[in-house]
Formats: sequence, structure tokens, C-alpha cells
Amino acid sequence: MTDQLLLGQTLRFCGDPFATSLEAAAHVSARGGVLLRDGRIAAVGEADDLRRDNPTATVTDHGDHLITAGFVDAHMHYPQTAMIASWGKRLIDWLNTYTFPEEMKFADRAYADQIAGRTLDLALANGTTTLTSFCTIHSGSVDAYFEAASARGMAVVGGKTCMDRNAPDGLRDTAKTAYDDSKALLEKWHGRDRITYAITPRFSPTSTPDQLAALGALWAEHPDVLMQTHLSEQLDEIDWVRGLFPDTRDYLDTYEKFGLLGERGLYGHAIHLEPREIDRLAEIKAAVVHCPTSNTFIGSGLFDMAGLKERGIRTGLATDTGGGSSFSMLRTMAAAYEVAQLRGTAMHPAQLMWLATEGSASALHMSGQIGSLNVGAMADIAILNLASTSAIAQRSARADTLWEALFPTIMMGDDRAIAQVYIAGKAV
Repeated sequence: MTDQLLLGQTLRFCGDPFATSLEAAAHVSARGGVLLRDGRIAAVGEADDLRRDNPTATVTDHGDHLITAGFVDAHMHYPQTAMIASWGKRLIDWLNTYTFPEEMKFADRAYADQIAGRTLDLALANGTTTLTSFCTIHSGSVDAYFEAASARGMAVVGGKTCMDRNAPDGLRDTAKTAYDDSKALLEKWHGRDRITYAITPRFSPTSTPDQLAALGALWAEHPDVLMQTHLSEQLDEIDWVRGLFPDTRDYLDTYEKFGLLGERGLYGHAIHLEPREIDRLAEIKAAVVHCPTSNTFIGSGLFDMAGLKERGIRTGLATDTGGGSSFSMLRTMAAAYEVAQLRGTAMHPAQLMWLATEGSASALHMSGQIGSLNVGAMADIAILNLASTSAIAQRSARADTLWEALFPTIMMGDDRAIAQVYIAGKAV
């Protein structure tokens, strides 16, 4: 395959901008290039140097557009795509009114195929090259999602959502079927193409202790897979958990007690954490996932990005579609900025971009593989037009630095800002 050379402005990270200086963390070039070879990034540098050293490469010049790693969405629900932006009240009401009726439709494999394809295409249109999704209790929903991702060459994470109580008829499994189905799907898909399996109890209120224990046992048997769930999203949810698990110390303990707390665990939302929970998450090196548009849309609360990052807790960023109100990681970054402002912290554009790429990749234990513009990473790339609308263009034209030019796109950009996307080096 002929080498490809992409030219434009480039942004890549060599460190965490929350933990080190901006100069050490982010590398920016006003006229840079990225060399793609066999689906991976072979070189990154200045445009003139790369052209001189690779005279036979096919050149695509993106002009003033920004070449960055494709976005990594670390927590979403593809079965909720069709019901995104549904008016609702609190989490539990919203689940019962919209989510559960929609998820019951995924017993129909044709419907699952339709929504899986639609979700992935919407993600790509918004510059997102990796999704981490909950599926439904139906094994066919998992097959549909993974098959759609394989057809597009995408790296994705997902798993069968397990629920054996507090859900309607037709949307519950059992402790045994949760274990058996999850194991069969894991063995079928994990490591195939670019697919990572995640054991997926929805959250403690919809799983009995027996089901949580069964899934904990499965994770112990397959410690290389991920485990994803929800944690401390709303205060009334936490009260519900206390009533269902009176013998546990806190919400996190409902997972830890049954073998579902670990370094490869992904805990979505994590807004209202107790000090002990924060200590344990930091100690075990687990990941939490910030879902800002969802948290504001459903009125859940304000995630403590600064506090959790200060504790060294691995943190990803996510749309949480369809509780989240946008498929765009740009809009998600904007919401993360706004939430941080309400907590008294102004997040730098570099921190926002890092969360949407390297940060989420780290949460998924895929650092250096996805969400990266560094040598050796898969060539999953987004090309950003920093003047995609007249409002953005007139502001970015006044910028003195890349960060000033990029920030209006973060705050006001949408799918129009995505000039091109590459998956494993192929333009899509």
C-alpha cells in the first residue's frame, strides 16, 4: 500500500496536560504532517521534512485545517440513538418512559442492525472514531454493533447489558443467562478485528446480588476484558442503592463486594462520590467517565474534574448518548468546560482535547493505540475545519495562537467542523 502524507496544522500529545506543563504535554505545528503506512502512523513532523524524506508518498494537503487524533467516546448507549433528546424528568423516570421501551425493540435483529449502523455513521460524521457502548440484554444487539463496527474498520468497545430486576418484562435476563450470554459473546468477539468486549451490568439497581456475583466471576475468569457500568449519577439513585444493598458501605461497594471493582473497570458519571469511594478508585487505578451533556440534560450534578484528576484518577470523556443530548464530542468538550466553570475551574483547550482523545483512550487501556497522533498508533484521525461557520470563522480569524483558534470550534462547533475522518488510514 502506498504511503499517505497528510499536511496541515497538527496537534498531538506527549503527556497529560492536567499533570504537566502545556509545553511538555502538547506538540503543535502550524505546518505539519502525518505519514500513514499500513493503517498506522509512521511519522509525524514538519511538512517540508516529511515531503523531502517521503518523495513517493501520496500527499493530501488539508491547508489550515487541524489534523488531530479521532475522538474517543468512552461511554454511550447505541440503542438510545433513536430517542436522543427526549424530554424527561429524573433518571429513573427517563429510563422507564423512554429507554426501556426503546431497548425492548432490539429483540428484532433487523432493527438492531439499522440503529447500530446509524449510530456509527453519526459518530464518524462527528469525528468520533471509537465508541464504548452498552448494548441491550439481547445477544443480537451485541452482534449487530460489532458487525457494523467491523464493516467500518472501527475500534469499538461494547457488551451485553445485564439486568435481572427493576426492569420490564422482556428486558430482564437472569444471573445464569447473563453469565452464559456474556461469556459466549466475549469468546466470540473479544480481540476479533478491532473489538474489545466489556462485561456490562447496567447498574446495581437492575442487578440482583446473584447476577453481580456471576458477572464478577466472569471478569475474574477473563481479566483482560473491560467492565463497564454506572456509578453515583443522581442522589435519588444513590438512595435507591442504599435501600437495595443495606449491608454495603456505599455505592461503589455494591460492585466491589461482588468482584466488579478493578483497574480495567469503567465507571460512568461518578458525580456524587464519597471520600472512601474516591480513595478506592484511586487505589485500584480504575477509570471514571465524565458525561457532561447527559449530567446537565437529566439534572444529575456537576462532575469534579479538577478534584478527581488531582487524585490521579484515570478519566475519560463521553457523550452518553441518548441521555447525552449530542453525538458530538466537540459539544461534549464544551459542556465539560461549562461544568468545570461552575465548579470554579477554567479548563484549557488542550485539556479538553486530551480528554476526548488520549484521556478516553487511557481509560479504555488503549493508550498509544487509539486517540493518538503519535508514531505507532492506528491512523484514526479527524481533520477539523477551524472556520466551519461564519460565527466561528470571524472569531478564529482574530486568534494569535492555535489554542485561541481552536477554542471557538470546541465551544460552537458541530459536524460541520469535521472536514475529513480516517479510519486505519482510510478516508471515510
